[in-house]
Amino acid sequence: MWPEESIELAFLLQDWDDAYNVGGMFRVADACGAALFGSGGTPGPENPQVGVTSMGGHRRTRWQHLGKHEDAAQALIELGYTLVAVEIASEAQNFMEFDYPAKTCLVLGNEGKGVYTSVMKYCSAAVMIPMCGKGRSLNVHVAGAIVGFHAILRNS
Repeated sequence: MWPEESIELAFLLQDWDDAYNVGGMFRVADACGAALFGSGGTPGPENPQVGVTSMGGHRRTRWQHLGKHEDAAQALIELGYTLVAVEIASEAQNFMEFDYPAKTCLVLGNEGKGVYTSVMKYCSAAVMIPMCGKGRSLNVHVAGAIVGFHAILRNS
């Protein structure tokens, strides 16, 4: 059980290509008690590949596709979320040292192109996962899981 003091968490899946990644993220969101929002071409729960990897999470998790990326970012801000990009960026802070706001939406960018510049301008901050190996980053839904769970536990 999560502590009662934990943050309200959501994820914005910005223009994801891979329905299997979306399914994995539904599992993560279900485990975190978070909502999922999609933008652009991100597949939704109606895609059969999402159900394969979500293990039922697509039926238990709040989901909404918010259309264009910038419109999605603006809508989430209007819902009271602070947008925090999970992105390799010059201004990004270590995800373990960041103080997550009480109502946080983690923005997870496209698998190949990351968080688009047009969406970054709506983000109040960016966090990154330091890498020890030769790879630049983790799979996007794995990164979302690491940062999401940490944000909840850090703020509880």
